[in-house]
Amino acid sequence: MPSPARPRWTFAVVSLALFMITLDNLVVTTALPSIRVDLGASIQSLEWTVNAYTLSFAVLLLPAAALGDRFGRRRVFVAGLALFTVSSLLDGLAWSEGSLIAFRSLQGLGAALLSPAALSILTTTFREGRERNLALGIWGAASGSGGAAGVLLGGALTSSLSWSWIFFINIPVGILVLAITPWLLRESRADLAHRTFDFAGAASITAGLMVLVYAMTRATEHGWLTAETLGLLAASAALVGAFVAIEFRSKAPLLPMRIFRLRTLTASNITGLLMGGAVFSQFFLLTLYMQQVLHYSALKTGVAYIALTLAIISFSAVSQMLVTRIGIRRVLTTGLLLSAAALVLYARLPVHGSYFSDLFPAFLISGVGLALAFVPISIGGLTGVRQADAGIASGLINTTQQIGGAIGVAAATTIATTFTTRYVDVHTGATPLGGAALTHGFAIAFYVLAAVAALGAVAAAVLVESNPAVPEVETVDGELVPAELAA
Repeated sequence: MPSPARPRWTFAVVSLALFMITLDNLVVTTALPSIRVDLGASIQSLEWTVNAYTLSFAVLLLPAAALGDRFGRRRVFVAGLALFTVSSLLDGLAWSEGSLIAFRSLQGLGAALLSPAALSILTTTFREGRERNLALGIWGAASGSGGAAGVLLGGALTSSLSWSWIFFINIPVGILVLAITPWLLRESRADLAHRTFDFAGAASITAGLMVLVYAMTRATEHGWLTAETLGLLAASAALVGAFVAIEFRSKAPLLPMRIFRLRTLTASNITGLLMGGAVFSQFFLLTLYMQQVLHYSALKTGVAYIALTLAIISFSAVSQMLVTRIGIRRVLTTGLLLSAAALVLYARLPVHGSYFSDLFPAFLISGVGLALAFVPISIGGLTGVRQADAGIASGLINTTQQIGGAIGVAAATTIATTFTTRYVDVHTGATPLGGAALTHGFAIAFYVLAAVAALGAVAAAVLVESNPAVPEVETVDGELVPAELAA
């Protein structure tokens, strides 16, 4: 039996790993100008420096989750962490734009292996209810604050050292976690009748999501109604449809469709998709606003996010307590409404905005909203899940948020660019890089994102169960199992 401290150390290890991979979603953002100068990169290459990580991370989460369930979650966790650490070193040593994009793809693969394995380890370590809610509350703080901290850390390291250090900083943390993992994490795998891997399902969903995210990013450059974009979207829909058909017929499905009978799990993934689309892209747009309109340096931009980061961390503990007392639905709905309100405030940012009168209030509201949304979505996405499905449920909730974020960034970029161009067309003397034109484009994009967040709040209020059933479990040999199996 593990010592009483083992669950706490387990939680610390996996949360540190999660914070690392969430941070790397946005740590590159403030360093892009320096990368462009040092590597002579084009604008398109800079975009793919971000997208390469997001693409491989998002599309490989489900297959990676299935690997953990079948062959061991700790084993997959270690493999993902090792790949993430090595690729971070290679990122920092990149000698060209092409090499950096390739290494960022590897880093995304490491994150895809690491993330669902970490979350499923937490799920199988802590009993559903107050115990797991407390763990997922801090997990939500790490997840929600990772993006904001990434922008802060990226700005500080780029300004004081060089852009390479935004990747090198992962190396000592990765080595430390790798060293202590064998001592602190227990191996676990799903109780399956077989260890067959669904290669057809993995290939179809990976290809489908990859084509979808690629179509989103291409659409920002070539338009949403071009033959190329429409063809890619149609191909993605066909591949995802094929995946669903394969899963219904597979004897060892990658994504067992039975889990969607859990209403709160399904609702959490729907709201996670909408929240990802509405919220993740706000960091991208806000960074552009602060640097291109207010002319903040990379360091000043990073420091500006401290209020948002601290608000997320402070209210994540409150969020899990509220979920335990009043349920997922009310907390999640409130969080998404606050996020929508913050996005409306972002839409009203002026050309000559000041930090404390314009940005600071919106950052506080946004931070509280994110804390009240991230935590219940994570809890809801795992509520009622059998131990055998812990990994795939963890991968699914991560996938929906990542795909939502990719779609949101692509759509927000297109909207902002389109309305900036329209502003220039009707205002004599305006330029595409002028503060007024950029602010107008950002404002329209923020209003659209606010509407998406509000739609997520409606979905949460309507679809999430007020009191989802909690299955009875017992501890057998240090593992949590359903009560009917423990008898």
